[in-house]
Amino acid sequence: MLLLLRLVQLYVGLVAYAVSMALVINSDLGNMPWDVLNQGLARTIGLSIGFWVIAFGLVILLAWIPLRERPGLGTLSNIVVIGFLLAGILLNGIATALYVGARMGPGPRDGLMTGLVRRTGRSVRLVRTSIEVVVVVAGIALGGTFGAGTILYAVSIGPLVQVFLPRLSVSRLPRSVERTALEPAATLAT
Repeated sequence: MLLLLRLVQLYVGLVAYAVSMALVINSDLGNMPWDVLNQGLARTIGLSIGFWVIAFGLVILLAWIPLRERPGLGTLSNIVVIGFLLAGILLNGIATALYVGARMGPGPRDGLMTGLVRRTGRSVRLVRTSIEVVVVVAGIALGGTFGAGTILYAVSIGPLVQVFLPRLSVSRLPRSVERTALEPAATLAT
């Protein structure tokens, strides 16, 4: 139980830290010192602020060697969670699985996904990825802004939802009887 509380505290703290960084950056009144460097690198060399947060996190770990500092789960989680993009995509996959898995009706875009999965028999991974790729291509054709994060999201959100949806889906039947995480609640009640 103590481990669970520590993990919750760790990730709530890291997410809050990431949100606080985003708020400071978006205030346009100045950045936290490390973000001044990260933003400068993003503007000068390219890539995102999140990329530079992660890259510098990894480089700084090398400085730990002579200091005999030991990394742990919090160290790696900090690099990823504070790095925004990966954490944002992962959180979006979990969030999608949570609300779709509640079986109280998906949003318009996720309903397209669940409906196509049900009608075609294809995997969530394939259907969601296909939808995202089509949407990105259409957006690019219309002049929308995209980057590496867009592509990473498009190809990873489907697999993430496929992994989390069965685990976070509410069922009215015992797991051994449940047919699929995407069947409508009415079907599961029979």
